[in-house]
Amino acid sequence: MRTVLQQLITLTRRGPVALARIVDATGAAPRAPGAAMVVTAAGEVFGSLSGGCIESAVVESARQVLATGHAMSDRFGYADGDGLEVGLTCGGEIEVFVERVDSDRLSVLEALRQQIGAGSPVALVTTLDSAAEWKLLRPGNSEPWRGVDKDAQALLTAGGSGVVGAQERETAQTPRPRVFVQTFVVPARMILAGANDFVRALARTGRQLGYRVTVVDARETFATTARFPAADEVVVDWPHRYLEAQRAAGRIDRRTVVCVLTHDTKFDVPAIAAALNMDDIAFVGALGSRRTHAERAERLRAAGVTDTQLSRLKSPLGLDLNARTPDETAISIAAQILAERGRTSARPLDQLAGPIHH
Repeated sequence: MRTVLQQLITLTRRGPVALARIVDATGAAPRAPGAAMVVTAAGEVFGSLSGGCIESAVVESARQVLATGHAMSDRFGYADGDGLEVGLTCGGEIEVFVERVDSDRLSVLEALRQQIGAGSPVALVTTLDSAAEWKLLRPGNSEPWRGVDKDAQALLTAGGSGVVGAQERETAQTPRPRVFVQTFVVPARMILAGANDFVRALARTGRQLGYRVTVVDARETFATTARFPAADEVVVDWPHRYLEAQRAAGRIDRRTVVCVLTHDTKFDVPAIAAALNMDDIAFVGALGSRRTHAERAERLRAAGVTDTQLSRLKSPLGLDLNARTPDETAISIAAQILAERGRTSARPLDQLAGPIHH
């Protein structure tokens, strides 16, 4: 929904629209819960839910919702690619909730946009019934709401999205509606030390993966926003000093990725040492050949880095893709980051048994 939020606000100012979101997904579903599509009264479509498998059916539901004002759920499962039934050819199953969004929802949408823009964690809680009530939830908000506030807060704290309240929704003593909690948390950070073509390529790839990308280099001539347009910010500073300041400010967490791509000992050794000294960094990598890595490891040990800390360093950085160009290298590095983040083997899927989505 994050990607269509501004369009949703703009369109709602002109008149009612239908908002369709995936609220539940199992198996090899094409998109995760929270993926959204907006349909206008004129039939314009913004966003996507499945890449084309079910969009036409959802548009028909959207027309019905716009006409009646009553929200509705559609569940789509597997459909044979040669058949006429609307469904998913990937074998998964998703539930799509379609609701009408009128001008009276604008205050909530604008507050949601403001929270996201400020980098503040927030969740949009929606009852999955014909009324589709909304509640904007922030961390620490202890105000009871429909008996699901604690479960919703737990999801917000974890940074996940999903359905809560389903088990007890028919119990008279604790009437809990079935609700969808969609969380919007601060994006994970990717900090790239260096100001070269490899950094420029990895900044683009990292941005596409949803990271907030920072490029940091002490050389003012090279560290410019014009050279790194994909980066969210470009900082002129020594990388190790910047990392230490960011940690002291509480801006580094267990999702943070640090890649040192400087190819200069006076930059990369202090930067790697600083990163390895921070146990709460998820991934620390350094570009270079095996010979470069061996020489750099000795300098790091001399700088006080322990063998245990060195074992966390991903160097040479990237997967074995025979990458040559900066763009190919960026894909190789991103693939390793994804594999580490998901604790997967990084082996070809056709060589593995079992489901392809964990």
